[in-house]
Amino acid sequence: MILLNPMGDTDEMSIARILKDCRTIAVVGLSSNPARPSYRVASYMKASGYRIIPVNPNETEVLGEQAYPSLAAVPTKVDLVDIFRKSEDVLPIVEEAIAQGVTAVWLQEGVINEQAAIHAKESGLLVVMDRCWLKEHIALSRRG
Repeated sequence: MILLNPMGDTDEMSIARILKDCRTIAVVGLSSNPARPSYRVASYMKASGYRIIPVNPNETEVLGEQAYPSLAAVPTKVDLVDIFRKSEDVLPIVEEAIAQGVTAVWLQEGVINEQAAIHAKESGLLVVMDRCWLKEHIALSRRG
């Protein structure tokens, strides 16, 4: 079953819209450890011209950017919330994202929470689940 996003977009259409339009990205679970996937993906995002906002209560700074303990603590408008957390921890993050008025949420590869995804979609957000932002950005760049 394919769940459509609020605009009737398929996942592929949502991915393209997010990659094009969402320029300020809060990365929840971003680690300062270069061996972690969150660090590699966020580093690529930043190098590709996106604004990165680390969200992790255990960090003070990542990739030269101030880290925040939660989405609610981020003082600027966020377009996309990219989630690197356990699947069972996602729903409260999505609820915070909805409250903050973001455009989209992206649950990274291996992060699957149908309840959170449906809640986000019903609240008008674009949603991508169980996909890698970096891989999708590279694939879209190759397609032109």
